[in-house]
Amino acid sequence: QVQLVESGGGSVQAGGSLRLSCAASGYSYSRNCMGMGWFRQAPGKEREGVATIDSDGTTRYADSVKGRFTISQDNAKNALYLQMNSLKPDDTAMYYCAAGFFRHRLCIATMTFRDYNYWGQGTQVTVSS
Repeated sequence: QVQLVESGGGSVQAGGSLRLSCAASGYSYSRNCMGMGWFRQAPGKEREGVATIDSDGTTRYADSVKGRFTISQDNAKNALYLQMNSLKPDDTAMYYCAAGFFRHRLCIATMTFRDYNYWGQGTQVTVSS
């Protein structure tokens, strides 16, 4: 049974930092063509991609977080991370960790939430001005 568990959310003031973690069980991040991603969803809005990482370590970011957020993974620990710096009130949302298989997409993890197979329960991030 694949399980993803996020942690590290909380409340911070604008300009602050948070580090989200995602612990995986039931499979290995290093499995060929498995991609991982962080998504977020604010009330009344569609879930959007924040950052993704391919099985070869290639990372991609939404324009809104480039230069502020960093996605990384530790294959030995089956862990995924999202370092968030210079947080803004617009970053307030529920943040989700996700995993999917992307062999049919040239092993490129997409920013489309529908392409992902497994999801965590989410962790809330609130940024106050």
